[in-house]
Amino acid sequence: MKSLRTFLCITLLAVALFSSQAIACTTMIVTPGATTDGSMLVAHSDDDELGDQRLVYVPAKKQEGARTIYSDFLNYPRIVTDDRGPAYNTPGHEPTSALAEIPYKEIWKLLGREQLTSFSYFDGNYGIMNEKNLMMGECTNGANFEPDPNPKRSSGKPQRLFYSSELSRIALENCTTAREAVKLMGALIDKYGYFSTGETLLVGDEKEAWVFEMCALPDSTYHSAWVAKRVPDGEYFVAANTFRIRDVIKNDPDNFQYSKHLLPGLKKLKWWDEKKQGTVDWLRAISPGEYNHPYYSLRRIWRNMDRVNPDLGLSPWVNNTYTRDYPFSIPPSKKLSPLDVFALYRDHYEGTEFDLTKGVAAGPYGDPHRFVGPYDGNQNNVDTEKKFYGAWERAISVFYQGYTFVCQTRPNAPEYTKGVLWFGPDVSATTCFTPFFSKMAQLPKPYQSGDPQKFDPSSAWWHFDLLANWSRLNFQRMTTVDIQPVQRELELKALKGVHAMDMVVAKQTPEQARQLVTEFSYNNAGKVLDRWRDLTFELIAKYSDGYINAPGQPVKVLGYPAPWLNETQYHNGPTTYEMK
Repeated sequence: MKSLRTFLCITLLAVALFSSQAIACTTMIVTPGATTDGSMLVAHSDDDELGDQRLVYVPAKKQEGARTIYSDFLNYPRIVTDDRGPAYNTPGHEPTSALAEIPYKEIWKLLGREQLTSFSYFDGNYGIMNEKNLMMGECTNGANFEPDPNPKRSSGKPQRLFYSSELSRIALENCTTAREAVKLMGALIDKYGYFSTGETLLVGDEKEAWVFEMCALPDSTYHSAWVAKRVPDGEYFVAANTFRIRDVIKNDPDNFQYSKHLLPGLKKLKWWDEKKQGTVDWLRAISPGEYNHPYYSLRRIWRNMDRVNPDLGLSPWVNNTYTRDYPFSIPPSKKLSPLDVFALYRDHYEGTEFDLTKGVAAGPYGDPHRFVGPYDGNQNNVDTEKKFYGAWERAISVFYQGYTFVCQTRPNAPEYTKGVLWFGPDVSATTCFTPFFSKMAQLPKPYQSGDPQKFDPSSAWWHFDLLANWSRLNFQRMTTVDIQPVQRELELKALKGVHAMDMVVAKQTPEQARQLVTEFSYNNAGKVLDRWRDLTFELIAKYSDGYINAPGQPVKVLGYPAPWLNETQYHNGPTTYEMK
């Protein structure tokens, strides 16, 4: 691969230089018929290593002139500009160079209507949720062709202006429904071209959700391709760094849509032979399959589906990367709540043969984290000749998560409390999900700030990253005894608070309701950060120097578990003066 993303998982220097990113994420949809209260849930873990971890509020604005398109960076700050709210006007950094500009009239033409004022939305490394409760999730996939951006069309070289990040933002700025967003993003790709890695975007509104997948094609005319499939109501969907759409269905626009370039492009490239192969298999035609190593993606798909519906008896073992053993979506054995989705994201394969809390590699205290080294190579390696020296299982909760969120649209709630973003900075297993209403007027500063290369005690991400790292001193004891009880307490309290706000805003004016949901979100987030800071300081003292040093109790010598000692050289230590 030609770009700097080759070095993504090798060194911290790569994170500082990286442009047009590949992020190894897990993303989910739970449709209204599959949730406990009829909500639509769209969830995402942004496993971006030490990238830009900020949650940013982008205010609504008049759409005049042209929309600037950026090839934004993974590293902090992802974008520096004064046209997307104050949080992106980052002091001390040069403005981000524009890749191109597109007149708003061109966007409106593709949209099929004028949108003179944009919608406000929450933004991360990809767009997240707007004030109309349109929701997005994302994961990166390997594709057969992953070109660099190209702002100008030239002879034999097509224009390539879009990656999924800016596509998702333009959709959130202009669209109110998932179907409308699919239509707009597909039209933008068809007209202006796509670059970089393969991508999956999940797109949901109150009533329906779509899986939108895209890639570049190595042809000057048929330059890009995309497909979109609707998730049936009553079902659960998960993607984890491999394309999940298979057969391209013709003449069913209510459930399946695709690019005008797809079929002629695949024919011209000889990636698909209609006479021999019949229906296009999207995954097989345009992708090498799994993102990194065997089971890097498929194990997570199996694990989530098996937890959601164990009665299906899905096997964790498959024959190849193009397996059809895992359905596109499944009905859950019991309906899911946001708390259930939080739990899915906190998984390390506990209780299975792949349990990362067990074995010598987990150390004496059951640490499930497995750091990536240069021997692991590039995560997004599409070279079929890649040499494997070994591999760790890839858990859903992984040490390099930047943040995780669950977007929720509640159909029976008042308009100003209908949409909720549950946001957890840093690693899923040790974070606390905090609710932000989609119609709030601004976000707390701690969630919109923080450079991951400079410790900042005022940053929400640093609050959680500090405790996540400290927890690895004694992971099992610290998480089960100390961290998880506080997680449950704060998340349950927040859930009750969200429901209480339904009654508070029910008879208020729009201005009053917006003020009230903003105040609630600020106050709750502040209490969470205060409690997490206090918990961190408590645990720094309690587990200092390998002891249990609880307040008001004698210091307890902890030592190591006997099974782990038996795997070490402990028994060969100096227990006698005799020669061995």
